[in-house]
Amino acid sequence: MPVSIVIGSQWGDEGKGKITDLMSPDFDVVARYQGGANAGHTIVWEDEEGNDEEFVLHLVPSGIFHENVTCVIGNGVVLDPKAVLDEIEKIQSLGIEVEDRLKISHNAHLIMPYHKAVEAAQEEERASASDDDAIGTTGRGIGPAYTDKFARSGIRVVDLLDRDVLRQKLRRSIEEKNAILRDIYDAEALDVDRIVEEYVEFDQRIDSFVTDTSKYLCNALDDGADVLAEGAQGSLLDVDFGSYPYVTSSHPTAGGCCTGLGVPPTAVDRVLGIAKAYCTRVGNGPFPTELDNEAGEALRQKGGEFGATTGRPRRCGWLDLVALRYTSMINGFNDLAITKLDILSGMEELKVCTQYRYDGKKTRRFPSEAQTLEKVDPVYETLPGWSEDITDVRHFHELPTEAKDYLAFIGEYLDVDVGMVSNGPRRDQIISDVEQPAAA
Repeated sequence: MPVSIVIGSQWGDEGKGKITDLMSPDFDVVARYQGGANAGHTIVWEDEEGNDEEFVLHLVPSGIFHENVTCVIGNGVVLDPKAVLDEIEKIQSLGIEVEDRLKISHNAHLIMPYHKAVEAAQEEERASASDDDAIGTTGRGIGPAYTDKFARSGIRVVDLLDRDVLRQKLRRSIEEKNAILRDIYDAEALDVDRIVEEYVEFDQRIDSFVTDTSKYLCNALDDGADVLAEGAQGSLLDVDFGSYPYVTSSHPTAGGCCTGLGVPPTAVDRVLGIAKAYCTRVGNGPFPTELDNEAGEALRQKGGEFGATTGRPRRCGWLDLVALRYTSMINGFNDLAITKLDILSGMEELKVCTQYRYDGKKTRRFPSEAQTLEKVDPVYETLPGWSEDITDVRHFHELPTEAKDYLAFIGEYLDVDVGMVSNGPRRDQIISDVEQPAAA
């Protein structure tokens, strides 16, 4: 009864959507276990006329484009009902059946309009104090929704099914949030009656998708189904293990899978880490290998490093193996997929961070506390680059020697096999026959 988990191993945006989409045909179920509509999983495929088609998924799991795959949105996700319904309609407009293939947990918490309003007011307040104080959120209400969840005052999908309960909970929550918006942030109050009516209408449209997804998944596993679990964001944004407080509000790490789906840890038999061949980060927070220069801008432009959800430019830098070794440790990667290797083509030399220098000493420890991470200096090793365009390469032996050596260096440092390499955004731009270095 195996569960495989796809994990973002950096600050998100590693290309998890593409890898999940590629792996999905080999699985019966693809399940999303945390995050919200702040995710942006981009899927690119070639249509019948040879043109690239692109779709950005925010809530629906990345297996939805494969007709034999059932998709699950788990209880660990915070769900914006308007966003998920809009996404479903867009997917259906492509001629893809969703109605019988998507299941939404009845225990998932809802993102409400007041969550977005409170988050916007909080970010504005932080920014007015100092640009460095702002977290750099997507403004989708994710943090406040998780706050209400753990304060035991959240509203769940199951509450949509009982209108009287929904009205009672909504009125209480909105009145409380209006007091916060008015009295603390001097912001405009929300219309209680309008929101109540809007969410009662969502109930009518979302009801057919709602189920006890934990029971569904465990029954499927008992029946021999293969489940692929995907998270959102990346391990370095985990609320416990990331660069706190510049993190997301949930657990993108492997442990989040079991609590976010309600499956037992004994069912997990593979954890696949996804990492870019370099590093990017969106929003504020420490970034030791950031290139705030022409080289960083070149990576941004060539790699199309702009947020799939917000369009914000991503900060770019060299590959950080200290950070990657840390996320491999806390997730227990069985193997690794390296994405966007093609973006490094044309660079004469490549730098890779193998240690940090802190307080005059070198270390391989990744300090997740932001105040320490901000003070480290990266210690680099320089590797030769390659000039060849590798976007048409489909087999490992066709790669330039320098590209093979770059991959080998990553695997040897981490003591984890690089089993897959993405060299472009399309489904066919993948190298799956990666040869592992001979043992010394």
